[in-house]
Amino acid sequence: MRVGPVSLLALFLLPVTLCAQRQGSFGIGTGIVRYAGGSSFSALTVSPAAQWVTPSVYLGAGGAISLLEGGVWAGQARADMWASLSRRERSIRPAISATLATTTRSDGVAAGSAAALIEAIRNHVALGAGAVTGVIEQEPGVAAFRVRGRTWWQLDASPTQLSLTTEATRFLGAWYTDVVGGISFDGARTVGSLWLSGRFSSVYGSTGAASATLQYFLTPSVAVEASGGNYLRDPFQGLPRAGFVTGAIRVFAARRASMLRPAPVQAVLQPLVAAHRGGDTVVVRFRMPAAQSVAIAGDWNAWTPEPLHALGEDIWEAALRLPPGTYYFNLVVDGREWVVPGGAATISDGMGGLIAVLNVL
Repeated sequence: MRVGPVSLLALFLLPVTLCAQRQGSFGIGTGIVRYAGGSSFSALTVSPAAQWVTPSVYLGAGGAISLLEGGVWAGQARADMWASLSRRERSIRPAISATLATTTRSDGVAAGSAAALIEAIRNHVALGAGAVTGVIEQEPGVAAFRVRGRTWWQLDASPTQLSLTTEATRFLGAWYTDVVGGISFDGARTVGSLWLSGRFSSVYGSTGAASATLQYFLTPSVAVEASGGNYLRDPFQGLPRAGFVTGAIRVFAARRASMLRPAPVQAVLQPLVAAHRGGDTVVVRFRMPAAQSVAIAGDWNAWTPEPLHALGEDIWEAALRLPPGTYYFNLVVDGREWVVPGGAATISDGMGGLIAVLNVL
């Protein structure tokens, strides 16, 4: 059976909260395409992508259709989902994650894989277990048990994040372990990452891979991107270990916030340091002229907007029960506009925006 190219734009349609961030993009470029059994150069690749992010849910999907030699078309698609099952940031939180991927050629075989895990998260450490399965056309399918541990660090006052993941997979009666370390940077115009991977197994052998990606925004909506390196073998789809290089121009549906001129905002009356009001209750106040409503959302309440009280003369107040520490927040004005209050220290939110810093002494 021959199948044509496929493109997956959105696979999971779940309700999201007010603080959801959505982004869609469309890329056109060229590069090396990998498929079941081999890889070859593509004269043209069209690659749409979309993502939907909240503090407790991530949904991402992307696809590519590539023209190979001899008029052959190759298709690739992938969808990822991660969801926290609890909003309590300061306790162990259960979460689920799932991945679906597929590859095909118009003159060859199709292949697909799926993985699902449940994990426990606390203090930037996640431990989980689940299953992964794969199928290649005209071949029997295979399933395997997988355990995963991961951790990540956001460097203070920097748009740089470090991450480390270890996955052990029981494949056809023997174990192999993948260790992946990476560093990513999300600046005003530049987004980049570097990844190092190693696979270790006494049965299947050990190998390594490295890759790098770079994206530079020419305008708030248009970026040039390039990537290169090599892949580890994917036994579930029959994808070989291969080197790759790609280049493209990508157009985004939403403009990059860090390149836009910020709108004027009023100064915070109590910048950075909250005022105590007995016990473990602290008070923050903001001046928001002409606002009909103001809410505050932060890492202490899973980024769920909580209404502030109007005191008159454009002053809005929130009474929070917070122990001493450093917290991160933004304001929601009139139920729709997310605002970083002026006068407050900020850090990157990891997606091109900023969040404010609140200190409770």
